[in-house]
Amino acid sequence: MVTTVTSVEPTEPERQCLRRLLDIARAEDLGPGDATAALLPGGLRARARFVARGPLVFCGGPVLETIAAAYDDGIRTALSAGCGTAARAGEALAEWTGPAQAILAAERVALNFLQRLSGVATTTRAYVDAVAGTRAEVLDTRKTIPGWRALDKYAVRVGGGRNHRLGLYDAVLVKDNHLALLARAGEADPLAAVGRRVDDLRRRLPAGGFVELEVDTLDQLARALELDVDVVLLDNMSPGQLAEAVRLRDSAGAAGRIALEASGGIALANVRAVAETGVERIAVGALTHSAPAADIALDVETG
Repeated sequence: MVTTVTSVEPTEPERQCLRRLLDIARAEDLGPGDATAALLPGGLRARARFVARGPLVFCGGPVLETIAAAYDDGIRTALSAGCGTAARAGEALAEWTGPAQAILAAERVALNFLQRLSGVATTTRAYVDAVAGTRAEVLDTRKTIPGWRALDKYAVRVGGGRNHRLGLYDAVLVKDNHLALLARAGEADPLAAVGRRVDDLRRRLPAGGFVELEVDTLDQLARALELDVDVVLLDNMSPGQLAEAVRLRDSAGAAGRIALEASGGIALANVRAVAETGVERIAVGALTHSAPAADIALDVETG
């Protein structure tokens, strides 16, 4: 195994998200009890290993102890790999020892969590590796499974990516629909209206919040560079347009004050070309909305 990033621990809000999801997952899977477990003697103990069935970036080690405790305090967890570790097929990720009935009852829920989290981390790492050597950072989006956002964003960090806003409350992102509705409300110049209200918008944000404005054209960008915003989102622009946007921003003296973010139509096939335009941020919805589950199994030792 080769560890390529420092292990990332989930935050307390992310652990709270885990506990809420675990309550739901356990209830829907276990119900009133595991009917098949009656086949096994009550005192039987087992040792079982979580094993990578294909190459992946492991994510979710810290959740295993929480899942184990939800089924039986007697299940002990030992990690063989840290979060962010790149594993090959056949390599052990973690181990459970304890009551056999409880381990088998918890098996599917544990695997569902590990496969989802490791899938997001693995997908993120592929994008991060693709832009290596450029100044671009790979960011996630709000395109997450309802209820799973906090854990999905944890997995993005484990994969080496960076979190964008968590929701509608911790950052401002003025999009084309906002501008269209401002025009409908009677604003002759919606961009100017945004500029007048930036200070008020900032007061609504928590510490670390930022103000971002989406533009569709280079003409809009020129206007946006005159505003007191932190980030300009360049929506669905070609690499040529993105490079010109960087040139316009830099020639306007806004480099260091306004970051440029590419978004829309980003895939592994073109993310390198996007990064080489000089943008600082690349938002990729595919990190969470299209990440395939990692292939992980739980193998019970025999003999």
